[in-house]
Amino acid sequence: MAILNKIRQKTVVLILVIALALFAFILSSLFDNKDVLFGKSPDVVATINGKDISRVEFMTLVEQQQQQMGPNATSSQVMNRVFDAKVREAVMEGQFDKLGLSIETDQMRDILKNALSTSPEFLNEAGVFDESKLKVYIDNLKSTSSQAYQNWVNYEQQLAVGALQSDYFNMVKAGATATLAEGELEHKLENDKVDIKYVQVPFSSIADSTITVSKSEIKDYISKNKQSYQTEASRSFQYVFFKEVASAEDETKIQEDLNKLINDNEVYDETAENKKRTEIGFKNTTDVADFVNANSDDIKFNDRFLKKSALPETLADTIFNKEIGFIYGPYKEGNYYKLSKLVGRTTLPDSAKTRHILIPFVGAARAPEDARTKEEAVAFADSLLAVLKSDKSKFSQFVTDYSSDQGSVENEGRYDWFAYDRMVPEFRDFAFEGKTGDLGVVETTYGLHIMEVEGQKGSSDMVKVATIARKIEPSEETNDKIFRDASTFEVALENQNFAEVAKASNYDVRPMTAKELDESIPGIGNQRQIVRWAFEEGTDVGDYKRFPVSGGIVIAQLTSKSEAGLMSVEDASVTVLPEIRKNKKAKMIMDRVNASTLEDFAKSENQNVRSSSAINMKNPTIAGAGKEPMVVGTAFGLEEGQTSGLIKGNTGVFMVQTTKKTPAVELENYQPFANQVSTQKLTSVQSRLYNALKDAAEIEDNRAKTVQ
Repeated sequence: MAILNKIRQKTVVLILVIALALFAFILSSLFDNKDVLFGKSPDVVATINGKDISRVEFMTLVEQQQQQMGPNATSSQVMNRVFDAKVREAVMEGQFDKLGLSIETDQMRDILKNALSTSPEFLNEAGVFDESKLKVYIDNLKSTSSQAYQNWVNYEQQLAVGALQSDYFNMVKAGATATLAEGELEHKLENDKVDIKYVQVPFSSIADSTITVSKSEIKDYISKNKQSYQTEASRSFQYVFFKEVASAEDETKIQEDLNKLINDNEVYDETAENKKRTEIGFKNTTDVADFVNANSDDIKFNDRFLKKSALPETLADTIFNKEIGFIYGPYKEGNYYKLSKLVGRTTLPDSAKTRHILIPFVGAARAPEDARTKEEAVAFADSLLAVLKSDKSKFSQFVTDYSSDQGSVENEGRYDWFAYDRMVPEFRDFAFEGKTGDLGVVETTYGLHIMEVEGQKGSSDMVKVATIARKIEPSEETNDKIFRDASTFEVALENQNFAEVAKASNYDVRPMTAKELDESIPGIGNQRQIVRWAFEEGTDVGDYKRFPVSGGIVIAQLTSKSEAGLMSVEDASVTVLPEIRKNKKAKMIMDRVNASTLEDFAKSENQNVRSSSAINMKNPTIAGAGKEPMVVGTAFGLEEGQTSGLIKGNTGVFMVQTTKKTPAVELENYQPFANQVSTQKLTSVQSRLYNALKDAAEIEDNRAKTVQ
């Protein structure tokens, strides 16, 4: 009771303590999520000129784009495509708003008409776009599928944005024409000519090893050329890939298993009274297709004849001239061990010409909704065949009236001179295994074909080969060993150096530097999870982690971090060092030379006086020295016979003398050159304008933080 009384007496103090504790808890949570505290939602993928792109909107667009680009496109490729499109949309919308550009109803109608003018579902009987059909189509979408209708709305928006962009760029292009004064300048740049004599002391004449460059000089150069040395954030890491590959023992076991399939085998059978039964082997099986399909990995029985050139080289020479039943192998081809049996031999035409009438039935591929039943189709095809057997002249009319193969109707149902392996098996066999003039009904997955063989060309010896393939894969024991090796390596890293542990076990250590949105890692493909880990706030230099990947296990260690901004001295040195050396060499040459004539300069530097003629400003290239705009510009500024001072060029230090100046011929009209300048401007204005608008935009990219 005494304790309770004391608590009652301190009620106010207790409430304050609890309130402070709650406040501290909330404040801590806010700072843990500082983006929220400062008004940035973790669900915002990007902010472009103040406009947010939500994660939900972005991922919906990514999903749609993935469907368009197909399964071969990586997630990063798809996301980059969507992000670039959204940036473009946001950047351009700002310009549209400033100018008051919009797409009105009538214009949208014309845009849709142009976009859909060749779509069959919107054309009338005369092949002309029918707006009423489009209206019915949109109404059906509204009533049947909200998602399909939303996709249509998105499509219209894309068309509208594209039209607005076209209008905007066309307006800019209209003002990008060149004046006659620009045409005259272009004419002079191309046709003002100068002949020169010059002496060049190449920078290569001074060995790089004699030039000392300090880190402070590199740093100073970077700071003076910041624009050229901006870099994105990056992470460097090293990794060992424990690849799940079959061992030599695994491959031997696969070959042994294939050898066991060749002959009949006595096998133990608990369901049989005598406890044993004979299992028929590849050599004696009467159902080759069934045997192959039951025992082969991935590659199933191929029921067609092959020319020798179509067989694998390792197989062709051995099996092509053997007796039926001959078995070759096991042999290795690609990532498989194979066993091949010669099951047939024939001589067939190289190509065939046929015509056909396709009668589809319910259940056949691409059959229309109102197709006949199979029984009805058989009866109808037989009736047509009976007529054709007595009068083949009706074939063309029957094709027009009854065939559902629109690809051949215009050619009277005819397929001209196709190769053996082009058609489905049943169609192929009738065309190649029959003879010219044969007429009959053939059933394929597409329906019933009333076929006539119209011709056959050439002939080749061919064979049919049945092949059992076993994929070369690591066994469970091998995979267990790989797992143990990776685990042992990981444990050893707790107290030892990554590279030293790898070297002790002869593991290959691979270095990698990645930017925040990268996903591909050499040798192991798309591994976004590793890059994401390297950029996580909690990952420090020296940390390592194990990653299960397709085909094995990766153990990676972060080795360095580089934040966005100016390049480090080390990273920039590759390009900065040559420039600083060039500047120092130029100064060395200029400081030691005291000459005012070409001859003196050449003599003092052990060089020759050379000549170059007909140089223009449009292409400032000097014969024997390459592109040297500074030197050429100086030459044009001299009078005939005048000699320049020392000039620092791209490839060395020059002294130049202008020997002859030939001005361009004056023209009465410079319009052709003005047109030439206009064309140059129009070719680049769209990309350059957009890039300028994009550079001026405020773009905050949060993809790496919000999209996994």
